[in-house]
Amino acid sequence: MSTAPERRGPLIAWSLYDWATSAYAALIQTFLFPAYFARAIAPDAATGTAWWGQTMGVAGLFIAMLAPLMGAVADRGGHRRAFLVLLTLVNVLATAALWTVRPEADFALRALLLAGLGTVVLELAFVLYNAQLADLATPARIGRWSGWAWGLGYVGGLACLLVALFGFVQADPPPFGLDPVQAEPVRATFLLTAAWTALFALPLLLTVRDPARVVAPSNQSLMRAAFGDLVVSLRRLLRDGPLLRFFLGRLLLIDGLTTVFAFGGLFAAGTFGFDERQVLLFAIVLNLTSAVGAVGFAWFDDRFGAKSTMVWSLVGLLLTGAALLVAPNAPAFWWWGGLLGLFVGPAQAASRSYLAHMAPVAQRNELFGLMAFSGKATTFMGPFLVGGLTAASGSQRLGLSVVLVMFAGALFLTLGITSDRAARPSR
Repeated sequence: MSTAPERRGPLIAWSLYDWATSAYAALIQTFLFPAYFARAIAPDAATGTAWWGQTMGVAGLFIAMLAPLMGAVADRGGHRRAFLVLLTLVNVLATAALWTVRPEADFALRALLLAGLGTVVLELAFVLYNAQLADLATPARIGRWSGWAWGLGYVGGLACLLVALFGFVQADPPPFGLDPVQAEPVRATFLLTAAWTALFALPLLLTVRDPARVVAPSNQSLMRAAFGDLVVSLRRLLRDGPLLRFFLGRLLLIDGLTTVFAFGGLFAAGTFGFDERQVLLFAIVLNLTSAVGAVGFAWFDDRFGAKSTMVWSLVGLLLTGAALLVAPNAPAFWWWGGLLGLFVGPAQAASRSYLAHMAPVAQRNELFGLMAFSGKATTFMGPFLVGGLTAASGSQRLGLSVVLVMFAGALFLTLGITSDRAARPSR
């Protein structure tokens, strides 16, 4: 845990990395690129959606397998910054290369490989990025910086999305002589995303240095030694009830949130007749309120602890989620959806600050790798259950009630974790 006086410059650079990389999440993983792939490259929209889902599923599998090992290698080798630079660079290059994906079926494999590669390396980079928090912030302000950065990430993704939409996709005429027939205004947004990531990630990559190595050198190869460390840690984790509950609770939380974001638009369209513009506006509102919640609860985190923040966020998700599912009309859906977003950001930001407090220094990267694993291992479960229950019952409301069960399970598990208050000295 960092005991040196807090230095604002490195912390601001660290927070900007969230702003930088959220552009990829917004444009490449969620909004523009999947739609471009399904409409312009794949044989038809249904096939494109299936191929995209399968690719992201495979990417999630790679992330789940590699993230804990990536963290163990960084702990053992002491080259966290070098790995972070390399992974970020690969993401930027893969994103920029998406410009070459023209609206032709022959480019489908290239599109999926580049998007899958960019997703995997960015998630691995986030393992190392998250682990830096405890080295930079003082213990009394870890929750604050985690929440601020998480909120900044939501805003950064939306900011880049708005620049892409109004500066390129909907610009008439397109800038720089871009040819709409070849989808160049849309493809240019992939270059924008790459440049955005590189520009705003640069302060962190240039200013932050590795901490002193805390894992003793070994005569074994780095990879073999790191794998041995990981096996030992996994065995220890299975015996550590509270920490295991934390990871399992986070698994259910992320599954629930993934399902909300995946099916929220479908629910709005099917139940309340939202069109594409209204769905996009709802997504913007949800991201904005999530940002407000992440920033607003950051002080609560520092004052009352990450465990309390996670518990109250899960209570909020349960109550607003239940109200959302029984909303009688569109205005009520807008209202409860916006309120639900207030608890999305702090639930995630507090899990980062909790582990930053509780992880031993020698295992910090490794445990953040396991946190990434818990966020990817079963993300298929929520959509699968919602789809099956909706098909069986014929009701979107009943199908999405699975999310409430996940939030309730996450709350039950989180109530049993060790409090982090002892690791938070007063300022």
